[in-house]
Amino acid sequence: MLSIAVFVSGSGTNLQALIDYEKSHTSCPYRISIVVSDRKDAYALERAKKAGLPAELISAYAVLGKEKAQSVSRDEKRLSVSNAALAACKKHKADAIVLAGWLTVLCGPIIGEYRGKIINLHPALLPKFGGEGMWGRHVHEAVIAAREKESGCTVHFVDSGCDTGAILVQKKVNVMPGDTADTLYARIAPVEHDAIVEGACLLAEKLSGKVD
Repeated sequence: MLSIAVFVSGSGTNLQALIDYEKSHTSCPYRISIVVSDRKDAYALERAKKAGLPAELISAYAVLGKEKAQSVSRDEKRLSVSNAALAACKKHKADAIVLAGWLTVLCGPIIGEYRGKIINLHPALLPKFGGEGMWGRHVHEAVIAAREKESGCTVHFVDSGCDTGAILVQKKVNVMPGDTADTLYARIAPVEHDAIVEGACLLAEKLSGKVD
């Protein structure tokens, strides 16, 4: 049984998909040991509470304090959050990390210590529409502006780059005439839920040696 930390920043629908799968499948190969959020108003924290899961708020403000967080660079904020998240993972004995709608770019020791054990859900078909600034509706707007015929989501391994790790799972949907960022997202969201669960299960199987 793989102990996973789930990192979230928003409403937590993908976290809920992971929770529901774990609860409804006795053969589920993972167990959620900790939920980490970098946003204090993330509804995902409430989902964790309702599921009886330990959760921690790890934002730059929470880690550094408001005054210092306002005075340091973006990279310093990212490192402080990453280091605090690493400490939380160790405290809860997480074997792996699943980024399920997490906005802070991880950096520093956490990347090395969990190399090959961190996966991320991205709302597009990587390697297209990845990298800095490509998150949420920004991705969907870019897909529509580029007149792509399909989009979807990708679960990939996290490395020291941004959305550059090896791809584990991809799910595709059609981009329809007249789509907006909202209508495209509404079509992608359900396949994200399937992809994050499939990715977590594949990660557990890979780390257990059941699959290459």
